[in-house]
Parts: sequence; C-alpha cells; structure tokens
Amino acid sequence: MTALARRLSTAGKAYDGWLLFAALALLLMGWVMVTSASTEIATSLTGNAYYFSLRHGVFDLLALLVAAITLKIPLAWWRDNGPWLLVLGFVVLIAVLLVGPEINGSRRWIPLGVVNVQASELAKLFLIVYLAGYLERFLPGVRRHWWEFLKPLVIMVPLGGLLILEPDYGALVVMTGCMMGMLLLAGAPLIRFILLMIAVILLGGYVAVAEPYRLERITSFANPWADMYDSGYQLTQALIAYGRGHWLGLGLGNSVQKLFYLPEAHTDFVFAVIAEELGLVGAVMVIALFAVLVYRGLLIGRRAELARLPFAAYLSYGIALVFGAQAFINIAVSTGMLPTKGLTLPLLSYGGSSLVVSAVMVALLLRVDIDTRKRGRGSPVREKPAA
Repeated sequence: MTALARRLSTAGKAYDGWLLFAALALLLMGWVMVTSASTEIATSLTGNAYYFSLRHGVFDLLALLVAAITLKIPLAWWRDNGPWLLVLGFVVLIAVLLVGPEINGSRRWIPLGVVNVQASELAKLFLIVYLAGYLERFLPGVRRHWWEFLKPLVIMVPLGGLLILEPDYGALVVMTGCMMGMLLLAGAPLIRFILLMIAVILLGGYVAVAEPYRLERITSFANPWADMYDSGYQLTQALIAYGRGHWLGLGLGNSVQKLFYLPEAHTDFVFAVIAEELGLVGAVMVIALFAVLVYRGLLIGRRAELARLPFAAYLSYGIALVFGAQAFINIAVSTGMLPTKGLTLPLLSYGGSSLVVSAVMVALLLRVDIDTRKRGRGSPVREKPAA
C-alpha cells in the first residue's frame, strides 16, 4: 500500500498531475457527450448534425489556448489588478442588461459577432480574484471585526441586484456561497455564518414566493409528476433518462431522451444524457472526476497557505468552491434534488464562456501549485507585500 501511495503521489513533481488529469478528462468527456446529445437538435436547427460538436471543439481549443496564456501570467498581476477586475465585472453585468438579447426570458449574454459572452462567468472569476486579494490585505480584521467581515458581502448587494435583473439566480447562489466559503476558510467566526444563514434563508424564502413563476418552479420541483407536461416537464424527462440508464447505460449515442424529449440536453442537462447512455457507472465516474478536481484544488490552497502565500491560497479555495458548488447544483437540479437553475456543468456542458473561464480557473490552480512547489524547493518565488 505504501508503494502504491508513493506511485500515486505528486510530491517531487513540477505540478499536480491529478488536477490536470481530472480537468482534461472532463474536457474530453464533455466534447464526446455534447456531440452525442446534440446531433438531433443540431440537424433540426442547422441541417448539420455536428454543428454544436464542431463549435464545442473550437471552444475546447480556445479554452486550452487561454489556459496556456494564463499559466504564464504571474499571480502578482492578478492580485494587484483584483479591484480593477471587479470593476470590469460590474461593467459587463451592466452591459448585458443594456445590449444583451433576451433568450428564454433572460439577458445573460453579450453578443460579440460569432460568439456570445456570458457576463456572470466573467464576474464570477473576477469576484474570486478580488476577494482573495481582500483577504490577504485584511485577514486580521476579517477574523476579529464585523465590519471587515461584512465588506465583501456588501459588494454582493449591487452585484446580486444585477444578476437578479438578468435574471441569473444560479450564478448568484454560486457566487454568494463561494464568497461565504472563502470567508469561512479564512478563519472568520462560525457564529457569523449562522446568523447570516438565517438572514439568507428568510430573504430567499421571500424572493421565492414574491413572483408566481418562482413559486411554480418550487412546487413543480417538489412533485414534477403532478404537472409533467408543463412546469415539471424538463425534470420528468431528465428523471426518465436516469431510469433508462440503469447500471451500464444504453450505450454511447443511444439516448432516447435527447430526441427532442429533454430540453437543453447538451447544455444544462447533459449529465442526464450521460446517465442514460453510460449508466450509473458513467455518472459516478464524472462525479469522481469532479471530486478529484475539487479535492486537489483545496489541497493546493492548503499547501499555499502553509507556504505563506495567502493570496494564492484563498484564490485556490475560491476556485475549488466554485467548481464544487456549480457541479453539485447542476447535478442536483437534473436529479430533482434542487429546483431548476440555469447552470452549466463546468468543463463539460456546451458553452464557450463557461469552458474558457473554467479552463482559466484550472490554469490558476496549476500556477498556484507550481509557485508553491518552487517555494518548497527554495526558489525565490514570493508574493510581494500588499500595498
């Protein structure tokens, strides 16, 4: 067992191979499953069965290129420009409300010719970068004083307001959860989170019943079969896909639900197609890859914290929390554990913005890992004191 542990260990390597393996495996599986899930709808919409597959392949290559560039950028640049990146995040969220086309009742994308940029994906990354820098600068105050603890949450008020106007409640939940998780991992007292959770639950309950369509989503989520041809249609079709999959699935390309039964089969509900075609084994494999990705991200953050690289540590924690929260919510929605939310499955679902931003996050984790390992070997890799 000791020999096996040594063989699986990444100690002494230049980077974390398990993190890279999990990310690339999810990226490749995503391309395969998007191809399988989208052929029928692509044929119907464009006449080309591989329209979405080809675009997804281009997005994958673009994501890898941007990740390679990100890997070359020093972490100090991200830390020093965190406030400006947060301002840019606000700008894109405002811009999407002004120039974004309305699609399925939401304004979430900024059209840039041949591609559309999802504003919340950029804002999510920029918020993590800013908060990591904030925690480095004000960590003692965050642990001791309410005001220093609440400052980042105050920023979420206008940010959340812009997300609600789109609306993009899924991104709001992920970003709020990530921010609170980063504060908790930074050592903020637990009692503050208990009080905040009570306030968030009360506010969330009011928001849920304030609009009829939100209340309808909740009631349909609780019993989708009661209205399976209207409000519960998407969830019931996803559940049918899970039921068809059994242990080993129907086989790659043999999904029945993707034949115009399951809406968004290649985007938000691609996990249901995975379960139908690859069965429980394939679904558990995907969950295991996400577990490896999140665990290695948290481990990289812990190593950076022990190496006294606070910005790198909190950046890693934030990225790992986002991957974990978004994957959990997407899978929970498609399995009926949570009400329907428009969230992609990171590195897997169809969508250029999500793929590129997710690849950038993986590259940042690798950059933190490489810098931390250099510090451990005595190389002069240091974070300059914050101004």
